[in-house]
Amino acid sequence: MAEIIQKDGTWTFDGDTVRIVPGRDKGVGLLRQQLGEVVVPLRAIGGISYEPGRKSGRLRLRLRDGADPLLQVTGGRLPESSDPYRLGVEPDRTGVAEYFVDEVRHALLLEQVDPGPSDAYLLPGPAVPISVGAGDGTAAFDGDRVVLDWNWTTEEAKASGGAREFRVADVRAVEWAPSKGLENGWLRFTLRGAPPAAAPKYDPYTVELFGFKKDPLMALVAAAVAVRMPHPAAPAPAPAAPAALPLADAAPALAGEPADHDTLLRRLRELGELHRSGVLTAEEFSAAKAAILGGF
Repeated sequence: MAEIIQKDGTWTFDGDTVRIVPGRDKGVGLLRQQLGEVVVPLRAIGGISYEPGRKSGRLRLRLRDGADPLLQVTGGRLPESSDPYRLGVEPDRTGVAEYFVDEVRHALLLEQVDPGPSDAYLLPGPAVPISVGAGDGTAAFDGDRVVLDWNWTTEEAKASGGAREFRVADVRAVEWAPSKGLENGWLRFTLRGAPPAAAPKYDPYTVELFGFKKDPLMALVAAAVAVRMPHPAAPAPAPAAPAALPLADAAPALAGEPADHDTLLRRLRELGELHRSGVLTAEEFSAAKAAILGGF
């Protein structure tokens, strides 16, 4: 067991998981406070490091690409105060931080955890239901339906259509971006079959963000939706095995067709392939084979 307690939060490692509890220090962002405790399984960890500094150091947990829906939708754009995988470390706790790093690294090595990308989410994402008001609207998600409602800052062209409600099954993509310079941020939902999105200011499926304190909370909504969608790196589903053919189709009547030996032999080969691939049972194969051999 390894544990480090700081004003920024508490990290505990029991050999299988890193448990992260945010602190109540003023430097802890709203996102970390609302996200609450995060339990990271060892298999989701790509690495860990301690970065010493003049006044204080940083403990950083690096997750495997694609393991966490929050990191997936934010793409490294979260401000440091909102990053749940960073812990500020006081100078007198440097030794504890280094011990913590050693324990996690030793477990990763012992368990031979692959640090490469993950093709499935290994963390459950934010709890639902969740509702966040920021920018020009409010986004609410109950685990199945998303509702976007507007406020007095919303452009009339967008607000005139009223609140938007849709199911997560209808969402093709969800994206969060922070404001940067003079460019506003957004929480954008792209629905299946929808035309190209308009600018966030006018898009009825996008909440425009103005760069205020609550903007990162919209990333929690995005992550809660994303974890219920197919993983972007998931392997393509294997093609479904062809349905077993009725015997009438496996050995069609030869009426009206020349019953030459080449045709009959070809059909026997096809039946053999169907049997070997498991499409036809032994009984079905025998019956179909007998029907074809009757044509010789």
